[in-house]
Amino acid sequence: MKFHKIFLATALVLPFAIFAQADSTATKSKSKLERAAFESNTIIESQSSNLLTKGTLEFNMNHRFGVVNSGPGSNDFFGLWAPANIRLSLNYGITDRISVGFGTAKDNRLQDLNYKFGLLRQTRDNKMPISVTFYGNVSYDARPPEVFEHSTDRWSFYNQLIIARRFSRNLSLQIAPSVSHFNYVESPIKSDLIGIEFGGRVKVTPTSAVVFDYNQPITTYKGDVRKPGMGLGYEISTGSHVFQVFITSYKGISPQYNMLNNKNDFFDGKYLIGFNITRLWHL
Repeated sequence: MKFHKIFLATALVLPFAIFAQADSTATKSKSKLERAAFESNTIIESQSSNLLTKGTLEFNMNHRFGVVNSGPGSNDFFGLWAPANIRLSLNYGITDRISVGFGTAKDNRLQDLNYKFGLLRQTRDNKMPISVTFYGNVSYDARPPEVFEHSTDRWSFYNQLIIARRFSRNLSLQIAPSVSHFNYVESPIKSDLIGIEFGGRVKVTPTSAVVFDYNQPITTYKGDVRKPGMGLGYEISTGSHVFQVFITSYKGISPQYNMLNNKNDFFDGKYLIGFNITRLWHL
């Protein structure tokens, strides 16, 4: 619990310290910003360090089929006939460093308000060698009232600090610690769950790349049978559209629910086929 408090305190204080440093740096130099590390604001299951430019409206469709290898006699054609999960969302760039959005997902009828802040931006002269982005969401479970003992049990929260670098035109990597909080969980599950994400993009043609994503739970508890999240896919970008098709061990789409519930072992053949579609409008 002490570690959780330190993590939360750091997550609250660090953005202000970084903004102060960024303002100080800006007065000393007019370094040009490096191009965005990724083509999309998402890397399979995770947020990337990318930010929407001011006045940009983004539409996202996230789709996950069922588990490919769900067992003998399943008859669901590699998960394509199994029950699927889908999320639709709209995000808007208020400034070049601040965006907000709203999403709705099928599983658990989750409604989420999300927000993203650019704290540091990588520069071409490497005076600032990394980009640092804060992402968070507030999620509401809209299932019928009888599912919950108290109305406050419906709420969950997710906060993540994304640290990324564009190493070259062909390679970008990021690491992102996160903390998820649920107002209610059943014992012995813990309400606060810390994890860490590793993601990357390797360009293979001018408009396409291989993308990968790995999420490792750090917080554990008695009887914990959760598995790390893993995703591997192919991305095609056309400027205003980004299309990702992949295999992933996650189905929840919501990052805190993926951290809470994932039992699929990617390396044991328990993965799903999924895709993300992004469309941008510059208003």
